[in-house]
Amino acid sequence: MSRPTPIPPCPPSWPNGCAPSARASASSGGVFDVAGLRARQTELEADSAAPDLWDDRERAERILREKGGIERQLGLFDAAAAQLDDAAVLLELAQEEDDPSTLREAGEKLDAVSAELDAAELRLLLGGEHDRGNAIVAINSGAGGTDACDWAEMMLRMYLRWAEAHGMKVEELDHQDGEEAGLRGTTLLISGEYAYGHLKTEEGVHRLVRISPFDAQHRRHTAFASVSVLPELDDDIEIDIDEKDLRVDTYRAGGKGGQHVNKTDSAVRLTHLPSGIVVQCQNERSQHKNRSSAMKVLRARLWERARLEHEAKLASLAGEKKEIGFGSQIRSYTLHPSQRVKDHRTDVEIGNAQAGLDGDLDRFMRAYLMQKAAHAG
Repeated sequence: MSRPTPIPPCPPSWPNGCAPSARASASSGGVFDVAGLRARQTELEADSAAPDLWDDRERAERILREKGGIERQLGLFDAAAAQLDDAAVLLELAQEEDDPSTLREAGEKLDAVSAELDAAELRLLLGGEHDRGNAIVAINSGAGGTDACDWAEMMLRMYLRWAEAHGMKVEELDHQDGEEAGLRGTTLLISGEYAYGHLKTEEGVHRLVRISPFDAQHRRHTAFASVSVLPELDDDIEIDIDEKDLRVDTYRAGGKGGQHVNKTDSAVRLTHLPSGIVVQCQNERSQHKNRSSAMKVLRARLWERARLEHEAKLASLAGEKKEIGFGSQIRSYTLHPSQRVKDHRTDVEIGNAQAGLDGDLDRFMRAYLMQKAAHAG
């Protein structure tokens, strides 16, 4: 009679051991503050039950929105906790009865719970005011001449691939070709759930190091491109723009020649005179649509300007000084002599540079969100 297959102390795929609570605590501590969420839920329930709740409609909607979000988060955590209990029972049965199939079932349940907790934690990290909405992303070439323009176009492809992998829609609002190759700048509207929450982590200067295809002597070149990210604002967010403060210029959009040449002055450039902010859109054939898109970008730029002014005021009151400079890149993409992508904010690094250029950016985004949450805590 053959002996039953021995049950190992725990499956190799469980990095924290067999105790199901180990996997739960890894994702429920720190950012996922269950006790804090339950306390806040109690406060919000009391606020929402107050007889004068709707005396201030804006405040009432804010309370109910936050209350609903916390209820969803706790519901997900409670469901995961119940699954962990089930996994613990299965694990105990597997060890008592030397049953490998039950052990595998327990492992599969634990892996599923771990994935759910990771997803819940990420949603908590993406809890900012506009994180769940769409993003306006501008990519502009910087130092590096033609290589920088080519690098900007490579980055455009990178974010298109990332958006495609996440089922998001991309609309190009503006596109300015480089003189010899690549592009000088582009503005994208990326639409999808949590687009802004993810893409705001990409704001900053990105550096490329490679053998330049534009150098006849095949020397190594460094090129820079910058990314700025704004939320697409809901219509109910008030941004006052007086028409008297706008200068509107129309012009003929650039094209690649032939049938693509636009024969009407459909491109629109808006200059907000008080702030000096200039935005332009040219990708629609309709002047009306381009103006509408330009206004959308202008509203977001003015909102961002007000936010930065507010943060600067708070920083000055606190005596905090922050260095802002184009040369302080957030991430480097090295194609020669080695292949790697390194994020200088979090030190996350991958050796497969092509994967990063193909849009595999989630690990960088998540690490930065975790870092920000840890500092905020």
